[in-house]
Amino acid sequence: MNLKVRLSVMNFLEFAVWGAYLTCMGNYLGSAGLGAEISWFYAIQGIVSIFMPTLMGIVADKYVRPERLLGICHLIAGLAMLGCWYMGLSAGFGNELPSKGAFIAMYTLSVAFYMPTLALSNTTAFTILKNNGLDTVKDFPPIRVFGTIGFIATMWFVNCAVWDGSSFFFTLSESTYKFQYTYMQFFVSGALSLLLFLYCYTLPACHLEKKPAASLVETLGLDAFKLFKEKRMALFFIFSAMLGMSLQVTNGFAGPFITSFKGSADAAIADSFAANNATLLTSISQVSEALCILMIPFFLKRFGIKVVMLISMFAWVFRFGFFGVGNPAMPGVIFFILSCIVYGVAFDFFNVSGAMFVDKECDPSVKASAQGLFMLMTNGLGATIGTLAAGQIVNHFCQWNEQGYLLGDWRSCWFIFAGFALAVGIAFAILFHPEKKKG
Repeated sequence: MNLKVRLSVMNFLEFAVWGAYLTCMGNYLGSAGLGAEISWFYAIQGIVSIFMPTLMGIVADKYVRPERLLGICHLIAGLAMLGCWYMGLSAGFGNELPSKGAFIAMYTLSVAFYMPTLALSNTTAFTILKNNGLDTVKDFPPIRVFGTIGFIATMWFVNCAVWDGSSFFFTLSESTYKFQYTYMQFFVSGALSLLLFLYCYTLPACHLEKKPAASLVETLGLDAFKLFKEKRMALFFIFSAMLGMSLQVTNGFAGPFITSFKGSADAAIADSFAANNATLLTSISQVSEALCILMIPFFLKRFGIKVVMLISMFAWVFRFGFFGVGNPAMPGVIFFILSCIVYGVAFDFFNVSGAMFVDKECDPSVKASAQGLFMLMTNGLGATIGTLAAGQIVNHFCQWNEQGYLLGDWRSCWFIFAGFALAVGIAFAILFHPEKKKG
């Protein structure tokens, strides 16, 4: 099989695992008695990203080949996610989880080993491409786009798939048994993780770079933190964390927000296609993401990392702002669609370009550690702080009702998020200068 095709399959499965539950988990948590804790479930992803990607990056740099470690992490993550599915299944459809602590612990174990794979998959792809004489800036984006396609595929699957206890089918019509509302989303994620575990053992070997360690810091792989000694890299990582505060906000709350319109007194809004297919609607975000990835090489070469990240930051302003002014019925749904379209720019021009910038700027001996550090600042510190803050804001303005809808003053929430993204963008434009200054 062609090398690029093999890496594309890896990326497809990598993000299909995440897409099965990331944008719709909040709907299930509401019915499972954990609705008020949605922000914590997304914050857990950030908390484990503070240390797990860095630790796994150290292991991949020094001890275990990246593609093998990628598979091992998916094995553990997949088994734990299947544990979450089994707990939901045992509790029964529509019932609260009897052991919420055990469910949270199993979920935490799963994401603790999944989050490092985002960096490990990048390291694996970059290494294999370079080992075969290919250009990462030119050849990686078309490969990475299949990750987004995988994310979309499982979003569509869980949006339409229904298991009512006796039959399995697909529908766009309303059904409380859709996977997007039930524990079955965790089954899909876990099964795909196990499949990727097996697939990783078919990938070309990413041989470790043998380099004598001159100090304990190098031995432990912590030399990536030396990047903070350089002002431009320190500012890059700091602003990455600040922008990372926006990453999980819509993943955690866009689904419950759009679904909440089903509780509207206006029948045209409550019965709208968008309100009853929130996961399918938000998948437009990933379609946009897939297209925007292909634009990255042009924008990076033409404008550089600063302009690309500025575009991302101001795209987040529109991402949140459009949600604030829209609704699921015409013409308000147009703003939802625009929000989803602009998400591709907001996410890709930061996440993918940032990973490529880190890979370009770092010494080969610390590339995996540096990718882990980038993950720590974005999906770790940034996403944790941002998600918990967003949860406090949403819980202040909105409350769950008896029908399982999160109702309240959503507009104020989205405008607060948009204001924060605007402030970060302005500060970045003033302070960050990516080119090394001479003299």
